[in-house]
Amino acid sequence: MVHTAIVTGANQGIGAATAKALAAQGVNVLVTFLRYEPEPDPSTPDAYFTSRNSDAREVVEAILAAGGHAHAVEADLAVPETPAELFDEAERVFGPVDVLVNNASGWVQDTFLSEGTDRFGRRLRPVTADTFGAQFAVDARATALMIAEFARRHVARGGDWGRVVSLTSGGPQGFPSEVSYGAAKAALENYAMSAAAELSPHGITSNVLHPPVTDTGWINDEVRASFDVAEAAEVGDVIAFLCSDAAARVTGNVIRMR
Repeated sequence: MVHTAIVTGANQGIGAATAKALAAQGVNVLVTFLRYEPEPDPSTPDAYFTSRNSDAREVVEAILAAGGHAHAVEADLAVPETPAELFDEAERVFGPVDVLVNNASGWVQDTFLSEGTDRFGRRLRPVTADTFGAQFAVDARATALMIAEFARRHVARGGDWGRVVSLTSGGPQGFPSEVSYGAAKAALENYAMSAAAELSPHGITSNVLHPPVTDTGWINDEVRASFDVAEAAEVGDVIAFLCSDAAARVTGNVIRMR
């Protein structure tokens, strides 16, 4: 059986690596992305800003060159209508979606303290309605809406096989210096665990992956000296496993990579 996946935030980093890993397993992949220019930060390598503002052409071309199938769509997950539009497009190009990877993030680094920098020299801003909204709209609300759209269509067609993997960082334990990001991810984890319980009778597994510090372009020398930094492909391979037949009995977990 040929599966079809939606991978969000897949023009670079973990999302791009995941799209390639799934395609290598024979999965058709809808690669979604949103280009934007983060505010300049001298502590962050230029490559990060370039990749965040890129389309997914290179990802799709790499998948096609390797014999896989992929199609790219630019879409803003902060818009509530986007999930239905993405599933419509995936079905138009490939057919019903049975794999969903919630990777996209509205990440903004904020704090309860005064604006300044973190221990790696990255700029901090105070928690505001804007920093809250940017992250909860994508990391929490969009994740919930994507899972809801996935479930609605899956149940309506009588599907009996499905995989949902959502990416987290921080979570219920808090995330100092990235407080709204951590809180949004805590909401994401809760949605994913509810999905695992509710959707299991329909053959859907739902897991959350907590990657280690991963080189997606933002790693500077100070960060690299402080952590054992993973490559995006290492994370993508674990996500691809969770989306495979081999992981049929793996559900309802927050899985931490070292």
